[in-house]
Amino acid sequence: MSSGRDKGLRADLGISHIVNCADGPHRINTGADFYADMSISYCGVETSDHPLFDLSQYFSSTASFIKAALSQNGKVLVHCAMGVSHSGALVLAFLMMCENLNLTDTIIAVRLNRDISPNSGFLEQQRTLYELLF
Repeated sequence: MSSGRDKGLRADLGISHIVNCADGPHRINTGADFYADMSISYCGVETSDHPLFDLSQYFSSTASFIKAALSQNGKVLVHCAMGVSHSGALVLAFLMMCENLNLTDTIIAVRLNRDISPNSGFLEQQRTLYELLF
């Protein structure tokens, strides 16, 4: 959450695109207006860190957003409240869908850089995505 709200850090890191996985008025309300004074492309998804929440409904749209950003040599910040569950799960989906990595390799790759721990429901949705893709 703090990374999503810290405009100075984003400028220092050259972040050009943001995926807020905890968007909404009752979560981290940093919509496109929050970044109006910066050159930031914004994708906000209202999710819940609950094992029964269907995060998979956002796999395709966020993966497309991230892929488009990277194809423009952009830098993408994917965040949620703690940077552990929602955001980690959406990055795993991107890697499987766009980089053709299997589920185990995606978890290893991400954990080398960030200690993620998607909840059990999100991991089950990752497993389902993997079965569909591979």
